[in-house]
Amino acid sequence: MTLGGAKKFSTFVTLNISYMISRFIFAFFISSVLLFGCKKPAGKQQQATNTLPPLTSTTQVKGYNLLSKICGIWDGGVTSTTFLGGYPEWIVDFRPMSAAQVGAKNELDTANNIFMSFFITYHDSAYKLAFRNGGTFTNLQRVSYMEIDSVVETGSQSYYRFVDFVKGAKRTITEVTFKQDSLIIESYTNKYNTLSTPVQHMQWRAKLQDTTSCQAAKTHFNYPQKVLVQNFDSTFMNVTESIYYQNVGDPYEASAQPYVGQATLSYTTSFTLSSNNHVFLLVTTQPLINGLTFNSANMIYRSRYVILTTNKSSYTFTLMHPGNYYLYAYYDANGNGMLDAGDYVSTANTAFTLDPSRTTSATANMNLQIP
Repeated sequence: MTLGGAKKFSTFVTLNISYMISRFIFAFFISSVLLFGCKKPAGKQQQATNTLPPLTSTTQVKGYNLLSKICGIWDGGVTSTTFLGGYPEWIVDFRPMSAAQVGAKNELDTANNIFMSFFITYHDSAYKLAFRNGGTFTNLQRVSYMEIDSVVETGSQSYYRFVDFVKGAKRTITEVTFKQDSLIIESYTNKYNTLSTPVQHMQWRAKLQDTTSCQAAKTHFNYPQKVLVQNFDSTFMNVTESIYYQNVGDPYEASAQPYVGQATLSYTTSFTLSSNNHVFLLVTTQPLINGLTFNSANMIYRSRYVILTTNKSSYTFTLMHPGNYYLYAYYDANGNGMLDAGDYVSTANTAFTLDPSRTTSATANMNLQIP
């Protein structure tokens, strides 16, 4: 890589200290605010046993059009009305997981992550979309389920509202709005039932970056189709809220999610790494290096990334979409919070492929010190 290429390479990601802190705060925010629930775990759900009405291509499925609108890689800033604040960038790679389900998972580090998914369910005598929002904060697991209760679709925008299956809009609300190439997701909570009306806690305003990465899955499933994914007809009858902790009673566990695999990704380097700094692993769907030049235009293809402490040389990405990827690694050697002179980067397009429901691995070599 040329000197100019190395300097351009430093634009891989915004690696300032405030960004790292805000990403950590957001992991907390998603787990403890967007997934707000009762302080006690919900009880074991009752399984549905009744016969459902037929679901055909002409059946009304509330919120169905959201499935086709949300596919793609989105990137935008997060703001919050709470003391948690916000940050300028959050990247989410939504892809089909079945003919009637779409989802995405994101990591901060080995202890903090979030998985979101929309899918067709049956509940309260109707077919509709459900929203599964689960994550881990400092290795504590939480997952919430919401059902769609409001849809407004016009020529210029589409609006979808999801609420708690048990307590409805009095408990938690997630609003999803599409405006041309923009996506807005807002969350509200009544703060552990301490408020009579939920208040806003988070807003994510994103722009569509890429739709090519999800095309293979769309073709594979002929996505979207009107197919039942989970029958929630009687699932939440014996619980106080549709929120679960530490996987206790979770009606649609992470291990049951379809058409996903896992990739164990690692790095090597001949440089000495300080225990006080971090290594960043970045996964894209298109290569970032063209010969000896960094291709900044392909930053729109960022899909997954994780921050590692230097005593960890690998990480296993779970619930990962099948497809072709490229792995990169970089390290803030001088600990100043910026990727600049003296820091280390990998300069090769380390390609790997993940087959559906399979495992794979790849290793990036941090071989260049930025001059």
